[in-house]
Order: sequence, then structure tokens, then C-alpha cells
Amino acid sequence: MRAIKIIEPGPLATVQDRGRFGFRDKGVPVCGAVDQQAYRLGNLLAGNLFDAASIEITLGGFVAQFLGEAYFALTGAQTEARLNGRPLSTWKRHFGRIGEVIETGPPVSGLRTYLAVDGGIDVSPVMGSRSTFLRGGLGGLEGRALRKKDLLFFGDAPREDVTGKIFEIPAELVPAYGASAVLRVIPGPQIGRISPRGIDTFFSSEFVVSNRTDRMGSILCGPAIALACGADIISGSAFPGAVQIPGNGQPVVLGNDCQTTGGYVLAASVIDVDLSFAAQLFPGATVRFAEASLDEARLAFLKNEYRLKTLREKLKAGGRKCEWT
Repeated sequence: MRAIKIIEPGPLATVQDRGRFGFRDKGVPVCGAVDQQAYRLGNLLAGNLFDAASIEITLGGFVAQFLGEAYFALTGAQTEARLNGRPLSTWKRHFGRIGEVIETGPPVSGLRTYLAVDGGIDVSPVMGSRSTFLRGGLGGLEGRALRKKDLLFFGDAPREDVTGKIFEIPAELVPAYGASAVLRVIPGPQIGRISPRGIDTFFSSEFVVSNRTDRMGSILCGPAIALACGADIISGSAFPGAVQIPGNGQPVVLGNDCQTTGGYVLAASVIDVDLSFAAQLFPGATVRFAEASLDEARLAFLKNEYRLKTLREKLKAGGRKCEWT
């Protein structure tokens, strides 16, 4: 039996994958792993394709026992992890044997850790995805957070042969999580509803992540963003990475479980490659916004995708290092 048994789920652990696409017009959010970079690299290390389901662990405290052998990897937030009491490195491939217990402590940096196993977590897809939508009660394991004694079976998702291969993730692809972050953003469709003074405040100020942060988004605290003509708009599209400005002038960075429409000024959107940093912001961390162009966002995205593709090719060949131009 290839499976893992949950002994302690910690504050929040859920099954997540790339996300649920094509249902936003029905009011169903994308969901999926909030830190897609960490999630995808974890799957790569485990030998999976980039869409296999993993376990997203928030704030550590996760303990589980392998009931079957599996290659696995921990990525995302840096944590003091252990396997049968032995220190366990993140961002590397490991092998779990029957009966061995894996533990993740509170994050040293970041917020969310990902546990990927070869073959992926085998739960029934809902609307084409295995990701958990907590507020909708669908996907994942019965649409809920993981609990003690839950049993998760490993699947037969398409994967590479990683037997005996050793591989390390190049530092260039490992996000440097910390107590502060600069998020590059593209100005949003309602940027004109923010006063010139408000725009200057938005791009020149430091904001603090409040305790009100979850998979729906993070509310920031700092200088109020002055609006030119009120915060309310005719409801429009809302999406992960969108930065809304409600009436109190405090920015809100939307997450993967965010609503599909919103009625607040959409000031900006975080560029794709910086969403990993937004995903790992914990209460008390500081944030600054920096303006980026569409061309800059596109170039950064393509560069990251090229590196991931090159890394997969090196992994299949059994290489240790990866060089690119």
C-alpha cells in the first residue's frame, strides 16, 4: 500500500495542485498551491510532472507516517524538518520507507511548505482539479483541511524515473523568502481612481502584513492610499495577485482562493514570478510595491519557464548541475 497517514496536520494542511481552471464564470476560484514555484519544484524533485497533487502545509506542525515507500521532497518555507528524528533538508529529493515518520517544525522563513511524493496524492478530481477549495467544501479530501488519522494514497501520475539519481535545485530557482519583500506590480484598470498622492504613497511606502492573512489573501497595514473618487466600483474581475484598495485605503493582495469578482478599486496586479513571495508573507512581514511593465513581466515569466524546462531536462539525464544563458 502506497500511502501516508496523518498523525498531526498542524494549523492547516490541504491537498493542492496547479489549480482549477475554466470555472471562474461559475464563481469557482482557481485554488491550487499558493506558491506555484515551490509546488512545481517539489514535484520535479519527486519525479512528477508539474500538475501532480501535493500537500500544502501552513505554519508547520505537520507529522505523518509513510505506509509505503516513496521518493519525496519538501519545498517552500524553510523549516526544521525531520525523518524518523533525523534532520531533513528542504529543496532536495529524499526516500521514505515504510513506517518512517516525517515532521515539519514552524517555518524559519516563509509561511507554506509543500510535501510532494512520487505519483502525487491520489484524491478524486473535482472540475478537473484535485485542489481543495475550503470555503466551497470541494476538491482535495472531502473538500476540507486534513485531520488526524486521514489516509492519503499515492497515485500513478505520469512521472520520470528518478531511481538512484541525485539532484539539487539551483539557487537561482529557489525563492529567497524573508521578513520583507518587494512585489513587482503592473498598474491595474482602476489606477486612475487613485489620487496622485495616493499613487505616490502606494509605491513609496512600506506596508506590514496583518494577522488577517489566509488563502483568500492578505490585508496590509500602512499609510492609507488616498482615492480620487471612492473605493466602490461596478464589480469586475478579481484574481490571485490582484491588489485591491477598499475604503479604508489599506491594500489587499488577493490569494488563490479569492472571490472571482470584486467591487473595490483594483490598483495593480503582482507579476507572475513574484506571486511566490506574496504566498510566503507571514504576519508582521513588510511589503513594498515596485511598478513593472508588461514587457518586464513577460520576460521574467519566460525566463523562469525556460529555467524550469532546462532543469527538468537535466534531471531526466541524471545531471547534478544546471547551466543556462
